[in-house]
Amino acid sequence: MSGEIRSERVHANGLDFHVNTCGEGDRLALCLHGFPEIGHSWRHVLPVLAAQGYRAWAPDLRGYGQTDRPAGIDAYAIEHLLDDVGALIDASGARETILLAHDWGVMIAWPFAAHRVRPLDRLVILNGPPPGMGQQKRRLSLRQLRRSWYVLFFQLPWLPERVLAAGDHRAIERVFTGPMAGRPERFTPDDLRAYKEAAARPGALTAGIDYYRALVRGGGARRLAERGFPVIETPTLMIWGEQDKVLVPDTTRDAGNWVRNLTRRFIPGVGHWVQQEAPEEVGEMLVAWLSGDQVPGAAEPGPGLPPA
Repeated sequence: MSGEIRSERVHANGLDFHVNTCGEGDRLALCLHGFPEIGHSWRHVLPVLAAQGYRAWAPDLRGYGQTDRPAGIDAYAIEHLLDDVGALIDASGARETILLAHDWGVMIAWPFAAHRVRPLDRLVILNGPPPGMGQQKRRLSLRQLRRSWYVLFFQLPWLPERVLAAGDHRAIERVFTGPMAGRPERFTPDDLRAYKEAAARPGALTAGIDYYRALVRGGGARRLAERGFPVIETPTLMIWGEQDKVLVPDTTRDAGNWVRNLTRRFIPGVGHWVQQEAPEEVGEMLVAWLSGDQVPGAAEPGPGLPPA
């Protein structure tokens, strides 16, 4: 059945990746998750993509879930993450690729598309950092800086892992059911169990946090800025949950300067985990955009929110 999600192992860039997959064929839809998620976060999107004729892959990224977990901060340098995505595309043998990304996955997807690491036919961004961050002339708003405190906290050794693991990984459950979610009821007990079990795997929390350490302490952000950020030519759909407590909508306002062909849509009442909280709305937007139809939804944030 095209809507059935299967579990596969894919060898790429020297690692064995656990991949949730749905659909068949040589048109690849590769989905990149964020922190502290795994490929399970795309469970509602994979059947939608399969119904559109794609072979949809949602891997556990390096260090996460059931994928190999190399040790050391350097193993999570942005260059390795970009190479992982390229190698997964190569391993698929696809003739056409659409890249979808959420949260930390967006940090990988933007430079991947900008520097054309592999050819992309389309790009979909869901609630992730803005493009060209290192090249932007403006400063991030004070509201956004206050919300990004955790990035600095994650630079500390061992303490972030202890905090996230405390009380049977209570903090992991809280990120999906607390203020970061606009619709926490969309996360079932099985969903929460999957994320907590993934975080409880030996070394998994350290690996996920090492993404942030490699970006800041390891100099990944500086190297990205030095490399520059060419304008992305790939047609791009950006979907944004307006009630995101991590990234405010105004972080997206310069996106059009960095993406030539950009379609933006905002979903009210939805938090950071947009494709999990609003799978119906996200699915409708994806199908319309992939079909060349008018994409439903608002092109600007709602009343009372900062303009994008």
